[in-house]
Amino acid sequence: MPPNNQQPPQVAPTGAIGSNPQEPAPVGTTIQQPKTAPPLNTTQNSLLISEIRDGMVIMSDGSFRAVIASKSINFDLMSSREREGVEFSYQNFLNALYFPIQIFIRSQRVDIGPYIDRLATIRRSQDNMLLNVLMDDYINFIDILSQEANIMDKSFFIVIPYFPTGDLTNVIAQSKGIFGKLFQKPQTTATKIDKVSYEKAKDEIKNRVDSVTSGLFQIGVKSVQLNTKELGELYYNMYNPDTAVREPLGDFERVTGTYVQKGQGEAPRPHLQEGGM
Repeated sequence: MPPNNQQPPQVAPTGAIGSNPQEPAPVGTTIQQPKTAPPLNTTQNSLLISEIRDGMVIMSDGSFRAVIASKSINFDLMSSREREGVEFSYQNFLNALYFPIQIFIRSQRVDIGPYIDRLATIRRSQDNMLLNVLMDDYINFIDILSQEANIMDKSFFIVIPYFPTGDLTNVIAQSKGIFGKLFQKPQTTATKIDKVSYEKAKDEIKNRVDSVTSGLFQIGVKSVQLNTKELGELYYNMYNPDTAVREPLGDFERVTGTYVQKGQGEAPRPHLQEGGM
């Protein structure tokens, strides 16, 4: 039992003493604060992409990216003099860069289904019985080969970044805070960029793309910048590697949308009220 002239603290229920912020709570009273639900960590909040426009990727931090697709060259079949020329040109290409780049090699499983369907269509149009038998054997061989082995296709890309506040500072900040960005609190604000900064970014991205494409041309590598539709297909295939094989991205203009933010509260449910629930 408590000693004389000393009372244990009282807990005030919801709506009782101390619930009004203008009414002070008596001494020794514990006030229960209402619990707020934590913000939802959705898939959209985990993406680092804010928008794709004018052949550029606008990141959530306000920086820009351009992607160049390039072909490969067979270095093993070259002579020693040709190899030295390629290595020397590649060295000059790297020394001429005044901004960081990222070389991205993507391996993707090839879908043999459309190729087999095309062979079947050609086979039905053939009147020669011998050719039909040979095509049946070839179709069965391709079908069995695709089931037993994964036929892969490699694509080569070069990512060109542009940071409006400086390249070196942002690269160092990204390397230090890469894990912090993965576990940071979800954000629901849209990235806002003024018109002057956007036009400056377009010009700088164009200059950097021209510098990279001309440098690759000196090596003997053909390259081209991806437009808005091709960037959307690239990111769709990257984030959906299994679904992209079965369901390729069709009309890109129909899947784009504006920035949408979830409203407060709950939507009305008249169909549930009519049922008596």
